[in-house]
Amino acid sequence: MSQPASRLSFSFDDYLTWEQCQAQRHEFVCGEVFAMAGGSDLHNEVAGNLYVMLRQHLRGSPCRVYMADVKVRVETADCSFYPDVLVTRAEHDRADRYVKRSPLLVVEVLSPTTATFDLGEKFAAYRQLDSLQECVLVDPERVRVQIYRRRDNQWIVDSAGPGQRLRLESIDLECPVEAVYEDLSEPSAVGMAEEQERRP
Repeated sequence: MSQPASRLSFSFDDYLTWEQCQAQRHEFVCGEVFAMAGGSDLHNEVAGNLYVMLRQHLRGSPCRVYMADVKVRVETADCSFYPDVLVTRAEHDRADRYVKRSPLLVVEVLSPTTATFDLGEKFAAYRQLDSLQECVLVDPERVRVQIYRRRDNQWIVDSAGPGQRLRLESIDLECPVEAVYEDLSEPSAVGMAEEQERRP
């Protein structure tokens, strides 16, 4: 979801101070900042569905769910990102209102302009988080969710498509994958993409 801003170079602490004065959110990569591009209504609704689902599932647990406006800091990669949804249960994450450092689950809703970055450099950075158990990539245009799951310090990929169940082992959640796409503004767009995928 990022587009390059004018080239500015910061330390992370300087970036935090600078961004609090900005009207727009920015991601931070090795001293450079990248302005966040706006998303589509489908992007927003899919992320909202996931947030509500996870929030209800984790109510009363030590886990906290955050959406869109909370940063994840990856110290070892010198990066900071705004995942669409994240879950953390770390006590030190509760103490910082703006930056979370130990998520166990992050979700990125893909867009055509950022999918390559989300699947490449951003995922490579997320993998450096020792706390992270699952990274979920959601296609808002068709029913397709990819789950990258850490197993014995290796990452394996799982997926869920039409008629299948989405499993998030990090938070012990299983549901129909269609729940992620419930009540979209343009359900026909998702349905058409599914139909085209099924055609030989």
